Amino acid sequence: MVWAIGDIQGCYTNFRELLKKIEFNPRKDTLWLVGDLINRGKESLETLEYIYSIKESVKTVLGNHDISLIAAYFGIKKSNPTIEPILKSPNCDKLLNWIISRPFIHLDYSLGYAMAHAGVAPNLELGAAKYYSDILQKRLQGKDAKEWLKAMLKKDSPYFDPNGSNLDLERYILGSFTRMRYCYRDGRLDFKQKGSPKELKTKELFPWFDCPVKTEKELKIVFGHWSTLGFVNRKDILAIDTGCIWNGELTAVSLPNEVKVTVKCTNGLEPK
Repeated sequence: MVWAIGDIQGCYTNFRELLKKIEFNPRKDTLWLVGDLINRGKESLETLEYIYSIKESVKTVLGNHDISLIAAYFGIKKSNPTIEPILKSPNCDKLLNWIISRPFIHLDYSLGYAMAHAGVAPNLELGAAKYYSDILQKRLQGKDAKEWLKAMLKKDSPYFDPNGSNLDLERYILGSFTRMRYCYRDGRLDFKQKGSPKELKTKELFPWFDCPVKTEKELKIVFGHWSTLGFVNRKDILAIDTGCIWNGELTAVSLPNEVKVTVKCTNGLEPK
């Protein structure tokens, strides 16, 4: 059985409760984790250590909070109380090397799904998305990874310009995989708006998956990142961040029959 699970963000107790509820067996089941494994939640170290212990049964992609952990590990971003135990752990190098080696997109044509933390940019075909994911992976694992990531985090690049500089193109790809929610009619990304589409007060913005100029994707996109969007299941997308860290729910969905299982979370943060 394959189970896709939403953003855990260090809510280890709830994560294990959900695994018990779905009767997860690492010897025969596979977990698809949409990223943001850690940060904000008080059990981030426990979460990461457990996921690493079953890594052969896990497919995961990098989310924005995972990138923040890597940045703190590289010394280019401040740590915080929820990731500090990871950085001080005797297993830190082993855990971070594994995180750094994770992709930004996972494709499974036999199942009929693709997974990326925030989704796949509306103007990218899946083949191009995989190509750019591979480039970002190589950058993150290369000898200049620290300087590259520092440059990536300096500013946003909302435009996809294949003729522009490599840095701007890679900033756009990184942002789309890990932080995207809304875009303009022409596909330009907006990284500021974080609320629910139901509360959107402008007609200029669209959820990325409803962009008027989007390319059709041959696989259904599984993603998290957007707790204010919540659970959405339709023909082209499966959104499964249901706000565990905000005392919402942690959601698992079986693939491909799409049975939904949730646990209520009570150890998170107060909603903003």
